[in-house]
Amino acid sequence: FAPFLPEMAGGSADLTGSNLTKHDASTPSSGEDARGNYNWFGVREIGMTAFCNGLRLPGGFIPYSGTFLTFSDYSRNALRMAALMKVQNILVYTHDSIGLGEDGPTHQPVEHTASLRLMPNMSVWRPCDTVETAVAWRFALENETGPTSLVLTRQGLPHQERDAAQIAAAARGGYVLKECDGTPNIILIATGSEVELAMSAADTLAADGVQARVVSMPSTDVFDAQDADYRESVLPAAVTARVAVEAGVTDGWWRYVGTNGRVVGLDRFGESAPANELFEHFGFTTDNLVAVAKDVLN
Repeated sequence: FAPFLPEMAGGSADLTGSNLTKHDASTPSSGEDARGNYNWFGVREIGMTAFCNGLRLPGGFIPYSGTFLTFSDYSRNALRMAALMKVQNILVYTHDSIGLGEDGPTHQPVEHTASLRLMPNMSVWRPCDTVETAVAWRFALENETGPTSLVLTRQGLPHQERDAAQIAAAARGGYVLKECDGTPNIILIATGSEVELAMSAADTLAADGVQARVVSMPSTDVFDAQDADYRESVLPAAVTARVAVEAGVTDGWWRYVGTNGRVVGLDRFGESAPANELFEHFGFTTDNLVAVAKDVLN
């Protein structure tokens, strides 16, 4: 088996067309020819994840797999074993929030990203665009001491402009994506699809004379592992006015915003409706984020 496989071997839990895990270099395995590097696992998330754990243990190649984020629950025991055994396993989780839309709250994983972040030795990345996704993928390829979860949206997201230093800083889990003139009055922290929202809110605040710094934090665990000086450079202790925004449960973000800050999140299940309507309904809008920021400053 191993001699016929390239360094990467992947699969999906019957959601290949939605996860986009199969690429031009993928060769599906079949009953007649098992020499491929891509497998369809059907509705068997725990089997898929456990299989990929076993695929990595002998060494030789790196497994990755894909499914909807909400179905990571079905993989829980295998995910925990990967983290416990420090097995390199790349988990591609898509359809990451209420942005899933009409499938409704059963398929909208409001608590799953936070749950994965709580697992020891599980690195979790929620990138905001293709650049951060590439940074996260490189991290996953180089992370040989445990599994990496890549939490991705269903909807398309805009490219954010960066210089070379910012791209390098993205690999540190959290970095200043948008700086303001002088000392910031407030810091906006965001991940994934909500980074776009924070950037828009910062522009609106600037027009009103409020200096806002935007921090993109695709990986909280990687950011937390940085030295104190770097973390202070991104989130200076002197700036206590902070707002974090993520389309999920709020619990994990209070340690970054403190008692003087606020978290714009979702501590309830979603609803069934088009994504844009849901984001507006639950307050994930520029106007609401600006209003919350001004309330914190007052």
